[in-house]
Amino acid sequence: MSIDQQKIKVWDIPTRLFHWVMVCLFGGLWWTADIGEMQWHQVLAYLLMTLIAFRLIWGFVGSETAKFSDFFVSPKKVIAYVKAQPKPVSLGHNPLGGYMVIALLSLLVLQLITGLFATDDIFTEGPLMYLVSSDTAGWLTWLHKTNFNLILGLAVIHIIAVIAYVIKGDNILKAMFTGYKYVSEQVSSPKLRSPWIALAIGLVIFAFIWWLLLEPVVSYL
Repeated sequence: MSIDQQKIKVWDIPTRLFHWVMVCLFGGLWWTADIGEMQWHQVLAYLLMTLIAFRLIWGFVGSETAKFSDFFVSPKKVIAYVKAQPKPVSLGHNPLGGYMVIALLSLLVLQLITGLFATDDIFTEGPLMYLVSSDTAGWLTWLHKTNFNLILGLAVIHIIAVIAYVIKGDNILKAMFTGYKYVSEQVSSPKLRSPWIALAIGLVIFAFIWWLLLEPVVSYL
């Protein structure tokens, strides 16, 4: 680290926990679906639903770098960022990374919604499958499986981009563990919200999903 660099806290604990717990849950969902443990697949899916719902709310009321308004910019600004040399400093997500976050969250929301109507045609059905016809359920099941491959594709692109940034000297991976970045320019630290607010939001969401979806599955295990 250069002596003229400053250490800045850019990622709050809730955002970092969201990131890594989501990675673990996604891996668990992949594995449980692959081995046919559909009850556990549902449990992990509802936990992921809790996590995604929290992140969507945190994107509006959370810390400055976690807010969608901080990184979801116009396509014109994204193009300007791509062309800029050297790249301007981004404390949180840069414009390209911001679009990746929105894309991944959108696909995950689609994955969760389609899973509510999906069926394996053997033992397991989504809790809302009874609301649609068998043909519609079949199509939503196909979309659920196909969308998973899209998520995997974006995840691979995301990993490659992170590796590229690390190689170039911007260790954004370490920052997502520690919460800190080192920057050369004199910039103000972003405003971070209390993790207790995040905990309260998360508990309310979890209680609702537990009552509505999760408890019946857990009691069946």
